[in-house]
Amino acid sequence: MERYRTRRLHRALLALTAAGGLLLTGCGAGDSGGSGDSAQDSKGGGKGFPAPAYSQGDQREGEGEGEDSRDFAPEPDYLSTFALDVDTASYGYARRTLAEGRLPDPSTVRPEEFVNSFRQDYDRPDGNGFTVTVDGARTDREDWSLVRVGLATRPASDPGERPPAALTFVIDISGSMAEPGRLDLAQDSLGHMTDQLRDDDSVALVTFSDEAETVLPMTRLDGNRDEIHDAIDSLEPTDSTNLGAGMETGYETAVEGLRKGATNRVVLVSDALANTGDTDADTILERIASERREHGITLFGVGVGSDYGDALMERLADKGDGHTSYVSTEREAHKLFSRQLPQNIDLTARDAKAQVAFDPETVKEFRLIGYDNRQVADDDFRDDSVDGGEIGPGHTVTALYAVRTRPGTEGHLATASVRWLDPKTRAPHEKSGQLETGSLHDSLDDTSARFQVTATAAYFADALRDGDSRWSSLPAAPSLRDLADHAEDLAKETEDEEVRQLAETIGRAERLTD
Repeated sequence: MERYRTRRLHRALLALTAAGGLLLTGCGAGDSGGSGDSAQDSKGGGKGFPAPAYSQGDQREGEGEGEDSRDFAPEPDYLSTFALDVDTASYGYARRTLAEGRLPDPSTVRPEEFVNSFRQDYDRPDGNGFTVTVDGARTDREDWSLVRVGLATRPASDPGERPPAALTFVIDISGSMAEPGRLDLAQDSLGHMTDQLRDDDSVALVTFSDEAETVLPMTRLDGNRDEIHDAIDSLEPTDSTNLGAGMETGYETAVEGLRKGATNRVVLVSDALANTGDTDADTILERIASERREHGITLFGVGVGSDYGDALMERLADKGDGHTSYVSTEREAHKLFSRQLPQNIDLTARDAKAQVAFDPETVKEFRLIGYDNRQVADDDFRDDSVDGGEIGPGHTVTALYAVRTRPGTEGHLATASVRWLDPKTRAPHEKSGQLETGSLHDSLDDTSARFQVTATAAYFADALRDGDSRWSSLPAAPSLRDLADHAEDLAKETEDEEVRQLAETIGRAERLTD
């Protein structure tokens, strides 16, 4: 565990004072999870962003030897393209694991989901679509900067203005869901959510263990809330986990209850520990592909349980035109089901993609932090048949880049663009933002507190992935102790409970690595 403290001082690929990933919020507006209404925070973060652990004499491997690092986009590729992502499950599951006294498996750590679990300070558009914010800060290492690309949609002004919802809940009732904090948590949360939905909304309930069953067909809330509550309360854990059967029956039920003019969505609640029938995400979704594409039914995955099939749930959400979140406490579950999901049922954009074009006159190399599974071919940015991300009202997406500028150059640094389809008409739209070298802050201490929270979350994710050869980490990072202290300062400045929890979570990781 010594690696978390030394951070490979002599392998400083990148001497930033922060870095992170992209994503959007799970599905909330007005809360954390990157989706809350943003507020401008004062600049500076307490005692200042912790300095990276490197010496000025450190050199990136291969630097000065004419070698291109595999971790950076090689010249002359100056484009970075990815599908927007709204998952936050990775951070939630890491918090649960660390609270139980264990370090999370590096394969479950996705930096963009850590970054997008927190509020941002972006302007919001007046109408439908996105705002594009591009800002950045120079670092202590010569020629290296941290660039933040922020995308934001307008919050829903009035929940009564959204289209009605038709939600099909697919509930895992396998034996593993008997563990406290799984099925019982789901039932309690679904009950609360039922009380929050409008009379013109509809819900259906499908359960699965070794087989799948439609417990409640699509049913309007108006006059039927007691019947829906009874169906939720009747759920009991049984046998094995045939997730494939559950998904197939769930989509069949959603199609049977399809409502024109409504937002039709499947909500999967499971620990994703499939052990019967189809257990591969591609195979499962191949069986429901026609319903998913023809009817535009999106998938929202809610993960539960100390043992959690993170990879399967993420794959299902990515392929199912949706996203994932993870809950482990009653507070988290109530916020997700009772406040966030009902408020953010509607969609603002379908198949949304981002492309950042760096200027070769000023940029020598760059690296996108995170989004390992969301990369899109550059030529497919304007190919609207290529899947992107589904984005709702009040959401934010953040992408962080490590950018090395050419010495002594000034001028245009990057253009960030987002392309999406109108969810109703499928008409394409684009929006762009620019960044000049002269607009870079002199240091991270000069950036907003929200920028610094982003950087802290990113470095934390990087530390948890450290040592796994499948990813290149960001050496020369601050120690976990310094990150925890800085997060505590930021929590006091922002008065944000989610940032305080971040400080506690980093502290737990630091103690486990001693």
